Amino acid sequence: MSNELLFILGFVVFIFMMMAIDLGLFGKTDKPVSLKQAGFMSLVWVALALGFYALIFQYGHLLHHIDSFSALQEVNVRNLHHLTLNPNDFAGGLNLYRKNLALEFITGYVVEYALSVDNIFVMVLIFSAFAVNPKYYHKVLLWGIIGAIVMRFLFIFVGAALINQFHWILYLFGAFLVYTGVTMYLNRNQEEEIDPENHKVVKLASKYFAVHPKFEGDKFFVKIDRKKLITPLFLVLLIIEFTDLVFAVDSIPAIFSVTKDPYIVFFSNIFAIMGLRSMFFLLVNIIDKFHFLKVGLAVLLTFIGLKMLAGEYAEMIGLTTINSLLIILGILVISVVASLIFPKKEVA
Repeated sequence: MSNELLFILGFVVFIFMMMAIDLGLFGKTDKPVSLKQAGFMSLVWVALALGFYALIFQYGHLLHHIDSFSALQEVNVRNLHHLTLNPNDFAGGLNLYRKNLALEFITGYVVEYALSVDNIFVMVLIFSAFAVNPKYYHKVLLWGIIGAIVMRFLFIFVGAALINQFHWILYLFGAFLVYTGVTMYLNRNQEEEIDPENHKVVKLASKYFAVHPKFEGDKFFVKIDRKKLITPLFLVLLIIEFTDLVFAVDSIPAIFSVTKDPYIVFFSNIFAIMGLRSMFFLLVNIIDKFHFLKVGLAVLLTFIGLKMLAGEYAEMIGLTTINSLLIILGILVISVVASLIFPKKEVA
C-alpha cells in the first residue's frame, strides 16, 4: 500500500473517530448543547486543524508519494504551486514544497471556516422558521454534516479534474465569486426569511413522500397504519443539506483560489465542516451581533475572485499565499471588531 493511500485512509479513519467521540459526548442527552460544550469542541477542532497543519509541514510530501525531484516537479506543475525548484537540491525543494502545502492548507481552512459563518445565519433561520426544539439541533446538524462531507468530496474532485482539463474554468470561478461578493454586499441589509410551507425543498419532498404534520421527538421517520412518513425534522435536514449545496457553490471555487491540490482542498473543507456544528452552538444566540460579518464576507469573496482572475499576475504584485492569508484574516478581524464597536441599532 502506498504512502499516499495510507495518508488518505488515516485521515478518513481519524474523521470517523472524531465524529464518534463528538456523538458520544453530545449525542446521548436530551438537553441542548451548552455554550461551554460548544466552546470546548470549537477549541478542539481548531487545535486539530493546527495539528494537521504541523503534520503536513513535516510529512506533506507523502500525499503524492514524492520520492524524487522529477516527481516533485511534476506535482509542482500539475497543482500550479509555482515554486522555484533547484534540480540539484531535492531536499531543499521538498522542504519548500511542504511549507507551501501547509500554508495552503491553513489558508484554505480559514477561508472555509469564515464562509461557514454565513451558513450559520441561514441555519438559525431554518430552525426558527420550523420551530425546532433546540435539543434536536445536534442530531440534525450531525447528519447534515455527514451529507455535506459526501457532497463536498464529489464537488472537490470533479472540480479538480475539470481544472486540470480546462484551466480557463478558474477564471469562470473568479468571475462568479466577484459577482457573489458584490451581490452579497448589495443585499447585506435585506432580511432573509424562510417560508416553511412554500420552500422549494418542502414542496418537492411533499410531492414524493408522505409527510407527517407534526414533530415526533427526534425522529426523522414515523410509521402510522403501516405507512412510513417523514417528519418535519427530516424536512429541516433536507433543507439544511440543500443550503450547504448552495454554499458549496461559493466555497469550493473560493478555496481553489488558494490551492489546486484536491487533497488540500478536501482536508481544509472537512476540518471547517467538522468545526461548523460546534461553532453553530457557540454563535447561535449572538450571531446577530456580528452584523458587519456579511460585509466582511462580501469583501472576502470579491478579493478571492479578483485574485483568481489575476491568475499568475497575483503573485507578481505581491499576493502570495502568506500575504493572502494575512489579508483574509485582516478582513475578518476588522468586520468582527467593527460589529462590536458599532453595534447594530435596535429598531424601535
